[in-house]
Amino acid sequence: MKQKSIYILMLAAFLLNACSTPERSRSIVTQHVPIKTIVTQLCSNCHGMAGNSDSPNFPNLAAQQEAYLISQLQGFRAHTRSDKDGYDYMWGITSNLSDEQIQGLATYFSEQKATPLKKPYPAEKLARGQEIYEHGVPDKDVPACVACHGTKAEGNQIFPRLAGQHSTYLLKQLNVFQNTEQRPAGVIMKGVSHALTKENMDDVSYYLESIGS
Repeated sequence: MKQKSIYILMLAAFLLNACSTPERSRSIVTQHVPIKTIVTQLCSNCHGMAGNSDSPNFPNLAAQQEAYLISQLQGFRAHTRSDKDGYDYMWGITSNLSDEQIQGLATYFSEQKATPLKKPYPAEKLARGQEIYEHGVPDKDVPACVACHGTKAEGNQIFPRLAGQHSTYLLKQLNVFQNTEQRPAGVIMKGVSHALTKENMDDVSYYLESIGS
């Protein structure tokens, strides 16, 4: 009984630290691990069991576009997506994933129900963000986000769902696109984000966090 209690405590400590210690995400998954086990023991620690993340540092995956999830998991596995969080957490987890497991994880999270985030936001900030999302920034040749991501930011195939996404995560990724080459598959966003100011990116990120679909 004592041995069993020690094992349970060790397992709990591992699960609680899975997101806070990058090294713990490496070389855990094999191609024989079922999808539900991967979700339960790994994905849920950062993204939530149903893909609704409690931490603004980790993206919500619920209701995300399946094709987009597949492309991102493949990018992590191939080490072509190298932004810091991707390198720290996702390279190790995806290194041994099979194509079938990637498909299974993408299907699982795409079918989950997204839970909209409910926070108070300044009306002026939301209005500016909505203007950028729907109309872009014409005087800087920045196109409207709606053209690729949908009228309700629901996404479309390889273009991700942005509705209800954590603003902290969105802002971080916009900075990655604007200032680095760490997400080469997002070359379209490199062009879109290059002329955005910090205020522009902040406004549109908060607007997207505030909506659901």
